[in-house]
Amino acid sequence: MNGPVNGPVARPNPPCAPASGHDCAPALALAAIAAHDGPLLIDLDETLYLRNSTEDYLDCARPALLAVLLIQALDWLKPWRWTGGAASRDVWRLHLVRTLLPWTTRRWRRSLGLRAARHGNRPLIEALRNRHKPVVIVTLGFRSVVTPLVAALGFGASTIVAVRDSGFAASCEDRRRGKRPLVAEALGEDTVRNSLVLTDSLDDLPLLAACAVPLRTRWPAARYRCALASVYRPGRYLSQVKRPGERYVLRGILQEDFAFWLLSSLALAAVPLLHVAGLLLLLLSFWTIYECGYVDNDRIADRFEAEPKLSTSFHASEVATPTVEPWLWALLSGAAAILLLRWPALPTPGDFGRWLALLLATAGWFRLYNRYDKRSRVWLFPGLQLARSAAFAVLVPVSMVGLLALMAHVQARWLPYYVYRFGGKAWPQAPLPLTRLLFFVAMLPLLALTQPAGVLLNWTAAALLGWNLYRARHDLRAVIGAARRIDRPPPPPSASM
Repeated sequence: MNGPVNGPVARPNPPCAPASGHDCAPALALAAIAAHDGPLLIDLDETLYLRNSTEDYLDCARPALLAVLLIQALDWLKPWRWTGGAASRDVWRLHLVRTLLPWTTRRWRRSLGLRAARHGNRPLIEALRNRHKPVVIVTLGFRSVVTPLVAALGFGASTIVAVRDSGFAASCEDRRRGKRPLVAEALGEDTVRNSLVLTDSLDDLPLLAACAVPLRTRWPAARYRCALASVYRPGRYLSQVKRPGERYVLRGILQEDFAFWLLSSLALAAVPLLHVAGLLLLLLSFWTIYECGYVDNDRIADRFEAEPKLSTSFHASEVATPTVEPWLWALLSGAAAILLLRWPALPTPGDFGRWLALLLATAGWFRLYNRYDKRSRVWLFPGLQLARSAAFAVLVPVSMVGLLALMAHVQARWLPYYVYRFGGKAWPQAPLPLTRLLFFVAMLPLLALTQPAGVLLNWTAAALLGWNLYRARHDLRAVIGAARRIDRPPPPPSASM
């Protein structure tokens, strides 16, 4: 489903000429089907079937959490880069689930009666049945998936043009080529030229351009629902709703918060490898709860604020945001983290108690923050930044220079927020890495005056300074390049100018 639905422009033939391209309203599409005397080529997903067949098939995979993790791993690795690009993505997903969770096909077939009853496009189905002529179902769905679905919709005798799934390479090839060549090979060019094509997708423009009556119609009840959307997993709300398209987990959490967790404490770890693994699990535990604060923040803003700043995904997204599951994830990953961080010793009840208290305090502080006016939030905001920057310190020892780095991290995050709330509606374009570097370097002399030289002359201090410089390298270069002395005349223009 792509783009808006536009109204028709009157024209004798076809009865639903497009306002832009081949768009027409559903009622006019049904009238065109009744009037057309040639072949009918009908799209399946979000047209005859008001959902996506591939996504619904994957939604049948169980155990659901394992299926989600497998599909997410594919999305991280993106192996379809070597098999034709995004067009072959579904081939990888389908083959992975079929190979590791083979009972998915059986569950899919058992669900088809209910799915066809709920999501079949009833007006279109009736219009096609009233024609009493053969209908060709055209789809880039997979043959073994769509064939029983088409039968459940009442078109089991119809010709189906679909992607081959007998072999991985054949599936990738069909998906790369698209519907136009598949239909021409299966039915012949004459059939295409004389046919009415009904679809909802802009990807089908080549096929629409080749037929007699091209109809691109979006049906009001059609929905694209991602597979396993109801299954909760940490980080999904943050990536798809709160900060969509920003790769925030990588850029804002791993390269920012976690890097300082690691650099400020690794030198004091008994078993460095287990320390890294433990901190990663601790990060998962903490951010599972912190993400709940973001969910609450958006809901409160939508309900009580006059001008809430919500992403475009907030109302359209189907990301699961349950109440209990995040705490289960947080407690289990936190317990595993503590076991790794304390190895080879055994953790104490106090270790678990301190971490649970930290999670509860973070959740409570975030809820308090969400319920106060925006000016008052300025004074609550540092508490949230302190939690995300230094939560691990309730369990892990931190070096003195590491403590300075964490404080610089908190201050650099709070300063633009302070300016934003008191200086205007626009978030200031302050270079966070450069600001953090400045705070860190400014505090180092204070540490040198009060502590032995060994506190600064060590690998931890060098690593933190190096990481701050690396993160601020672009901002630092821009500032130096833009700096000009006002007590000297400007340099003469170059010869090229």
